[in-house]
Parts: sequence; C-alpha cells; structure tokens
Amino acid sequence: MSALPIVSGRECAKALSKVGFQLLRQHGSHLILRRSSPFAQLVVPEHKVLDRGTLRAIIRQADITVEEFQKLL
Repeated sequence: MSALPIVSGRECAKALSKVGFQLLRQHGSHLILRRSSPFAQLVVPEHKVLDRGTLRAIIRQADITVEEFQKLL
C-alpha cells in the first residue's frame, strides 16, 4: 500500500475531474462532485489539508486506487 499524498480539497477535486467528476454544487465548504458513467457522487471538503481517512474514503468512493489518484495529481 502506497502512502497517501498530502493534498487540499481543491487539488483533490481537480484530480478527480480528470476521471470524469464534475462539480455539481457547493454547500458551504463542501464540494459535491458527480460522475455520470459509472454513476458516483461524493463530497470533498474544501480544506487546506485533507485528513488521511477522509482522503482514503474519497478515493474508495471514486472507485480508483491510491496509485491512480497519485498519477492524476
């Protein structure tokens, strides 16, 4: 298992946009992203640094691996 990178919420959303996620809306400091095919919706907090557990959950919900996520950055 590779180490998780240290990223902000905006950097995470930008990386996920490369695999088809689009900003659906924003509620306070949370970005709601959606991908239509295959359908997935996830919430990314717009913090300066995402916690490791939060980032790991986002990556899992996006159905990609940590290595794929690192390549997207």
